[in-house]
Amino acid sequence: MTPELSVVIPTLNEAAALPTLLDQLQRQDGIALEVVVADGGSTDATGALAQAAGARVVTGPRGRGAQMNAGARVATGPYLLFLHADSGLGSTRQLREALDALKGRVALQGPRCAGHFALRFVRQQPGHARLFRYLEEKTALNRPGTINGDQGLLLPAEYFRELGGFDERLPFLEDQRIAARIFESGRWHVLPGPLYTSARRFETEGAYRRYTAMSLIMGLHAAGADEFFARAPEIYASQDRAARLRVGAHLALLWRVLRAAGWRRGLGILWRAGRYTRQNSWQPFFWCDVARRPRLGPGRNPLLRFHDRVVRPLTDNAVFDALVTLGITVWFLGVLPAAYAIIDRGYSR
Repeated sequence: MTPELSVVIPTLNEAAALPTLLDQLQRQDGIALEVVVADGGSTDATGALAQAAGARVVTGPRGRGAQMNAGARVATGPYLLFLHADSGLGSTRQLREALDALKGRVALQGPRCAGHFALRFVRQQPGHARLFRYLEEKTALNRPGTINGDQGLLLPAEYFRELGGFDERLPFLEDQRIAARIFESGRWHVLPGPLYTSARRFETEGAYRRYTAMSLIMGLHAAGADEFFARAPEIYASQDRAARLRVGAHLALLWRVLRAAGWRRGLGILWRAGRYTRQNSWQPFFWCDVARRPRLGPGRNPLLRFHDRVVRPLTDNAVFDALVTLGITVWFLGVLPAAYAIIDRGYSR
């Protein structure tokens, strides 16, 4: 049977998580699936488990972007869905409904359409409920910077090839880069049903440590500071190597990178990171919206609407870019390093 949809899953030592997803894919109703596991050199039973479940296994250079490109090259379906190994489906009809929803958009708007799911975190540890609720709600907003690989990526195979596939320059950030290209050339849509994902990285690395690192990653990515990522690949380690995150060490590295870049490029990095932060000033407003009630329905974000209608037009200028640049410089090079030095010293005792 010719598949309607090819599901590509990048893996690296995912023998514990992968079987659950493969079982859920086998139970999907009303849709012909092809499952491709793109492995980056697992040393556990990942490949054997995938083959036993009927998936096609391909190997490629380590790195999610390179692995997913390798999987896409052998996929035969007219639509591609990229999932992480710890993804979980909410129902046995979820992929049928998601594909039908995207096909409807393609029929109306053309092939340059892509879809992603809203997330629900599967947690093993208590605490940080407000943070996780905020992260979940943010995944349904369809705003630049809010769409990540763990939300799934569903799109026509033709459009994926037109985009040039995933960026392979780094072992991560491929999701942000392809998401930005889709915002530029096509349209994003939220697919029906939530996609479940493990909170294991947050729980292993520390919830607020991971969120701080994510802020640092996004700001420096927007600033084009690739030299930081080249010198700190462990800022987003593969899941099998994840440990408590050393945020203080990464902040110290940021200072060294800025000094090595020279004053002109260093100021340019800070300016672009500040502008990116100012463009995301809607997030504190949305945080307050989320904090007001457990779950928000569509259009029930009054503070976010206030930001978009009033605050953003007033602050969309170079003066506020400069003020925010000054603020993040003090925060990331002064306040946070001092705070994490105290915190890390306490943990080491």
